Amino acid sequence: MIALQDVSVRYPGARSLALDGVTFRAANGRVTAVAGPNGSGKSTLVRALLRRLPLESGTISIDGDEIRTLSAQEIAQRVAVAVQREEPAFPMRVTEYVALGRYPRLGLWRSAAQPDHDAVGTALARAEVEELADRRTDELSGGEWQRVRIARALAQEARALILDEPTTFLDLAHEMSLFELMFSLAAEGLAILVVSHELNLVARFADHVVLLDRGEVVASGAPNDVMNASLLEQVYRWPVVVTRDPAVGAPSLVPLRRRTSR
Repeated sequence: MIALQDVSVRYPGARSLALDGVTFRAANGRVTAVAGPNGSGKSTLVRALLRRLPLESGTISIDGDEIRTLSAQEIAQRVAVAVQREEPAFPMRVTEYVALGRYPRLGLWRSAAQPDHDAVGTALARAEVEELADRRTDELSGGEWQRVRIARALAQEARALILDEPTTFLDLAHEMSLFELMFSLAAEGLAILVVSHELNLVARFADHVVLLDRGEVVASGAPNDVMNASLLEQVYRWPVVVTRDPAVGAPSLVPLRRRTSR
């Protein structure tokens, strides 16, 4: 479980807080989604979880242990992360890149054994990139590269998975496939924390939604509770209607056109 308690973050020299008193939990066996407009603090939250930004106040814990007490390797053994932007220093085969996810388990000196090779193969299959295994990373399209990054995170075999805008560059089928995968991983007992702009996919698949605006949690709960038209209009500063997805009954967001004179 990942738990944030009253977390505040301020960038150096900034007057206002980038995160202001954020509290929520990403529990095992559940998909927890963080949503919000650009500049709401979503990426800052991920950086804080990775200890790339210091906390001004509050705590972040993994399985009850504060991250400040854990080494980088211990964090990587517990939490796998697929970030928005990441490029290796030099091109490598996809299999080699995905195998980097085993590093937290291997350390500096232990060579990869059969369980490590098996974990890489399983990760390639679950991220649907087996056919890319022998390609070089500099030969991948944006969508292929995104799925390969997710495969590397899966190869870590951590009990929590953080995905930062994972559907970037993905087509419709791969968007759905990825959210189905997250749902399956949660059913296996993993804690899934996904940062996403895709509110309709979030409403379909997430158990819990945390809505951020200007660094603060403005709503937190089940999709039915958070997907409220008046609230979303206020947060996104755009007129919307919330209907029902005819396939599964989940709330569905429809942005409206603003009327303009001709």
